[in-house]
Amino acid sequence: MQKTLEQAVSCMGIGLHSGQKVQMRLCPAAANTGIIFKRLDMGGRAVSACLRNVADVFYATSLKDGDVEVQTVEHLLAALSAMGIDNAIIELDGKEVPILDGSAAPVIFLIKEAGIRTLAAKRRYIAIREPIKVEADGKWITVLPSDHLTIDYTVDFDHTVISKQSIRFRFSRDEFIRELAPARTFGFLSEIRQLLAMGLAKGGCLDNAIVVNDHRILNPYLRFEDEFVRHKALDLLGDLSLLGGPLLGHVIAYRAGHSLHTALVGAILEEESNWYETELSRDVLKTIAPNPRLKTLPIRA
Repeated sequence: MQKTLEQAVSCMGIGLHSGQKVQMRLCPAAANTGIIFKRLDMGGRAVSACLRNVADVFYATSLKDGDVEVQTVEHLLAALSAMGIDNAIIELDGKEVPILDGSAAPVIFLIKEAGIRTLAAKRRYIAIREPIKVEADGKWITVLPSDHLTIDYTVDFDHTVISKQSIRFRFSRDEFIRELAPARTFGFLSEIRQLLAMGLAKGGCLDNAIVVNDHRILNPYLRFEDEFVRHKALDLLGDLSLLGGPLLGHVIAYRAGHSLHTALVGAILEEESNWYETELSRDVLKTIAPNPRLKTLPIRA
């Protein structure tokens, strides 16, 4: 069944890229509302979290409907998705979701504080019929039919500190809370000056991001030895929520990012033959065709 929050809960923080203070309030919503961001500083005008409203995927996922924009939504969306929150109103008095500690763990705490309410409406799952692959510049992401969400993610940086890291994550709420939610966003010191010149990373610091210079990690410690790839998997889960329902599929990503994540969402939804809706995951395998054909699509600019 669909779920929402039991009551509203609030927090204050700064935007990772804007550097501006923003108050965020997570509020209950009726069945079939979805996730809606409401800009209180714009008279309560709103933008819904769906693929058609994706406006920018450069260093973060941003949504826009008309002149109503909300930036850096992926960590919040990942936490809501992982906790099974299908419907919520997210009130903001600024344009960017607060980064908090750079992970999804603080949002998990807020959701637990608010409580979860079950609604009288069936949840809509998105099940994959046949494999789909999106690729660009040696980076790629694919999704295979499955009766469960599994993520295989690999990062491969030309950097001695990070290098190549891989993780396999079979989704469950408890596993997400334990293994992915605490993983923080990260960046390279060599890119900071360029990002600041572009009006980005104004709110970044060692309290809300892992920062890596040419030789070492500047933070005092890592939460996981492979925290970098875990955070990428967290980002992916947030971007996949733009499908409009929980995904049932096996996603394999190699050196991907927000651009490829959202391109995969678009490729899935582009043709009705790629997917179908189901209410119970155990019914999925009954309708998956044997020996499905792999579709490979180039990423669109």
